[in-house]
Amino acid sequence: MDITINDEIKIQQVIHRFANAFDLKDWPGLESCFTAKIRTDYSDLRGTAPEMIEAKRYVASRQETLKDLKTHHLCGNHEIEINGKNASCKTSMIIYRLDEAKHEQFTTHAYYIFDLEKIDSAWKINGITQKVFWNEGNPSIHKGAK
Repeated sequence: MDITINDEIKIQQVIHRFANAFDLKDWPGLESCFTAKIRTDYSDLRGTAPEMIEAKRYVASRQETLKDLKTHHLCGNHEIEINGKNASCKTSMIIYRLDEAKHEQFTTHAYYIFDLEKIDSAWKINGITQKVFWNEGNPSIHKGAK
């Protein structure tokens, strides 16, 4: 299988779509980023064990958790490694969360490791690991934080 710069661009695009979908509350767009099941590890933020979860359930959970918050996900510093039909993308991310009603914020500075699989010509996320550098603000506004 030939790997091209086009594969790297497509991987970056799916990571950007993932981040933007949260901010736009584009839940079908978020789901389109994933394989049917994904492995997640948010133990640094949530204190929960890694799990395999259906993409639909992942999206529904985020939709519920973030319904009262405005968010802004910024990502960059992509390091992409491709091995055949599998890839990883390591990226830095800042996630701003705002509860306008309470006038409170909660911001996470993190490093993500995305595992991806090429299905036909599209790259899909099949694994997410979040490593938190630090948090700022009031974590109680985000139902997903410990």
